[in-house]
Amino acid sequence: MNDILQLKGRFEQKPRDPGPVIQNLPKGAVVNSSKLESLCTDLSEMEKYWNKQTIFNGGLVSVYYIKIAAKSNRISELLSYKGKKPNETIVGAKFSNGQKKKHIITHYVPIEAIKDAISKEKKALNVLNIEFSGVINDNILNPKGSLDHINFEPYGIAKSTFRKLIVDSFYTEKFDTETSNFDFTKNSIVTIYDTGNDTQRLLNKLGIKIFNDQIINDTTILLDENYLEILMQKAPYLVSMATENLTELAPSNFIETFDSNVSMIPQPKDEPIIGVIDTLFDERVYFSDWVEFHNMIDPNIPLENEDYRHGTAVSSLIVDGPSINPLLDDGCGRFKVRHFGVATQSAFNSFTIIRSIKEIIASNKDIHVWNLSLGSNEEVNRNFISAEAAILDQIQFENDVIFVIAGTNKRASEADKRIGAPADSINSMIVNSVSQDKQPAQYTRQGVVLSFFTKPDVSYYGGTSDNYMTVCEPLGKAYVTGTSYAAPWIARKLSYLIDIIGLNKEIAKALLIDSAIGWQSDASFESLSSIGHGVVPIRIEDIVNSPDDEIRFLVSGVSEKYDTFNYNFPVPIHNNKYPFVAKATLCYFPKCSRNQGVDYTNTELDIYFGRINNKDKLDSINKNKQSIEEETHYLYEEDARKTFRKWDNIKHISEKFTPRSKAKKVYENRLWGMSIKTKERLNANDGENIRFGVVVTLKEINGVNRIDDFIQQCSLRGWLVNRINVENRIDIYQTANETIDLE
Repeated sequence: MNDILQLKGRFEQKPRDPGPVIQNLPKGAVVNSSKLESLCTDLSEMEKYWNKQTIFNGGLVSVYYIKIAAKSNRISELLSYKGKKPNETIVGAKFSNGQKKKHIITHYVPIEAIKDAISKEKKALNVLNIEFSGVINDNILNPKGSLDHINFEPYGIAKSTFRKLIVDSFYTEKFDTETSNFDFTKNSIVTIYDTGNDTQRLLNKLGIKIFNDQIINDTTILLDENYLEILMQKAPYLVSMATENLTELAPSNFIETFDSNVSMIPQPKDEPIIGVIDTLFDERVYFSDWVEFHNMIDPNIPLENEDYRHGTAVSSLIVDGPSINPLLDDGCGRFKVRHFGVATQSAFNSFTIIRSIKEIIASNKDIHVWNLSLGSNEEVNRNFISAEAAILDQIQFENDVIFVIAGTNKRASEADKRIGAPADSINSMIVNSVSQDKQPAQYTRQGVVLSFFTKPDVSYYGGTSDNYMTVCEPLGKAYVTGTSYAAPWIARKLSYLIDIIGLNKEIAKALLIDSAIGWQSDASFESLSSIGHGVVPIRIEDIVNSPDDEIRFLVSGVSEKYDTFNYNFPVPIHNNKYPFVAKATLCYFPKCSRNQGVDYTNTELDIYFGRINNKDKLDSINKNKQSIEEETHYLYEEDARKTFRKWDNIKHISEKFTPRSKAKKVYENRLWGMSIKTKERLNANDGENIRFGVVVTLKEINGVNRIDDFIQQCSLRGWLVNRINVENRIDIYQTANETIDLE
C-alpha cells in the first residue's frame, strides 16, 4: 500500500476579467410585442395589488422564468431602480410544480420600481413596434452594431436598456404574487420574506404577538396554530417558508432483544472527543467513564427509561463500537464522548433543539466532529431547507466543526419517503444505511435535497433485520437497526482524520466521500438518492492508504479571487505518455441563505484538473467548459447542474478506468494544472477566503508503482511533500497530548 501524500505549495490568485457583459438572445429566440404587452399588464396588476396593502412599504413581486435560470439569464433591467440591481432585491427562490422545473424568484422592491419597470417596458414596446414591426429575434438583436441605425432619443430609452429589456422579456414568463397555502394544525416554524422591517413590529400590526424566545433569527419565528391562521388570513404573501415544529422522531426500527452481559473497558487517556447531541445518556453503563454527560432537558419534563435508550446506544458505538461489532472493526480505536441530551423520545421540540445546538457549539470549541442522530419523521420540503439544517449549515460555515447526521428512517411498511430534517443540511455529512451486500436498507429514506443536492453524502452499515447492529443500551447489549447507528461510525472516521491524522475538515470530508466513490462512474440518480456517493470502506487503512498502482495526494487552499490556480503538478511520464487515469474530489463549506429558497448556497467553487495543452489552457479531465461557455449561453443552467454539479459543495470529476484505458498524450508543457473558479450568487463576496480541499488520485493503467518518481518530481518543483503515515501521525498526536509535570 502507498501512503497518501499531502502537497503543500502556493496557489496563485487571479481576478475575473471585468470585460463588458453584452445581453444577447439565445439562438432561435423570438420576442414579439404581445409578450411585452402581457408583462406590462402583469406589472400594472402588481402595482395595484401592492398599493392596497399598508403593512409595509413596497411590494413582493415574483418573476416566473421560462426555465431554470442561470444568474446571467435573470432580469437585469426590469425591477432595477435607482442603481439597485434586481439581483440585490431577491428575497426568495423556488421551482415551479410540474415535470419541467422553472425558477420562480421573488423580489422585494419599492412601488416606484414597479412603476419604473412599466414605463421602461412600454418604451421598449414602442421601439419594437415601430422599428421592428412588433417582432425581433437573435439574428436581428445579437450582431455587433445591430441597433446603431436607430435613434433612441425620441423613444426616451437608451440602446443598452432596450437590449436588456428584450432579453429580460424573453426569459420572463410572467410576474405575479406568490401566496402560501400552508395548512398546519400544529405549532410551526415560520419564515417571512425579508422586507427590512422588524419582524415583531410587523406581525404586531396583524395582531400577532411574539416574544424573544420565539425567534430564531430576523425572519424566522415560532407561531402557534391560532397565530398562523391569522397570518395566513391577513397576509399570506408574507410567508416565505413554514414547517411544522417537529415533535415526532424518525423511528429506529427492529429493536429486538437485550443481553445483560457486561463488557470491560480500560480507562480513557488522551483519545479525541466527539460531540453527541441526542436523547439522554444512562451513566450506569460500562463505558460511562468515557462519556461526559450534560442534561439539557427542561427539569419540568418528566423522564422515562425509554428516553435514555437511543442516546446511550449512539454513544456506545462511538466509544466502543468495534469491540461489540468485531466485523466492523475500523482500526480507529476508542473515542471519548461529550454527550448533550437535548430531547426525550416523546417530548421532541425542534425549535428548542435549534436554540440548544447554537449554545452547545459556542461553549465547546475544542470539539471538531459532532454526531447528530436525531431526525424528523416528516419529509423535507422540495423548495427550501429546513430551519434546523440551515442553522447547522451556518454553524459549520462560521466554525471549524462538522456535523455527521443520520439520514432518518422510515417504517418497513411505509412507501418511499424523502429524508427528514436536519438531514437536508448541505454542509453536514449525511449518512444513510446499507446491508452487508451494500444495498439500501429497507428503512432507508430518499434524497436528493432541493431536487439537486446529493443527500445523503455516503452510506454505511447500520444493521438490518438479518444482521443487526450491536449497541449498549441502559439494560445491556441490544440489537438494533437504523441510520442512527450508521452515522456514529462515520463520525469516528472523521474524528480520526481530523483529530489524529491532523487533516482539516474540508480534506477529511472529501477523503471519505472519495473513498466511497472509488472508481465507479456515472452513478444513477436512484443510487445517489438512496446511498449517496457510495459506501465508505470499513478499515481506516483503506482510506488513508492507496493501492500500489495509485498515487493519491491532498491539496488545500483558500479562494481569494475568481481563479485560484496552480499549474505545477508533475505527473510521471513513461515512454513519452502519461500512463494514468485521474479523478479528483473537491469539498468546501459555503455560506448559505435559507431565504433564497432553492438557490441556497451563496458560493460556487468549480474545479478543473488536467493537462496543460499546447494553447497553454487547462484541459480538464471531465471536459468542463463552464468558465468559457456559460458566458455565451452554450451550456444551460440545468445541464451545468446535472453534468458538473454546479452550486453543489461536493464536486467529483473522474476519468473512466477500464481494461482498455490508454496512456495520454504529453503536450509541450509537460505539467498538469488545477484551477478553482469562484462564483457568487448574491454579489456579497461570501466566497472570499473560503477554504477548499481536494483529493486527487492517479491510477497507473499498467499496475506500476510510480509514487517515488512523483515525490521526487514534486520536490524539484517546490512542493513540500508529506507522507501521511498513520503510525507517525499517531505518535505525533500522543506526544502532543502528553501531560508534562514541571518540577
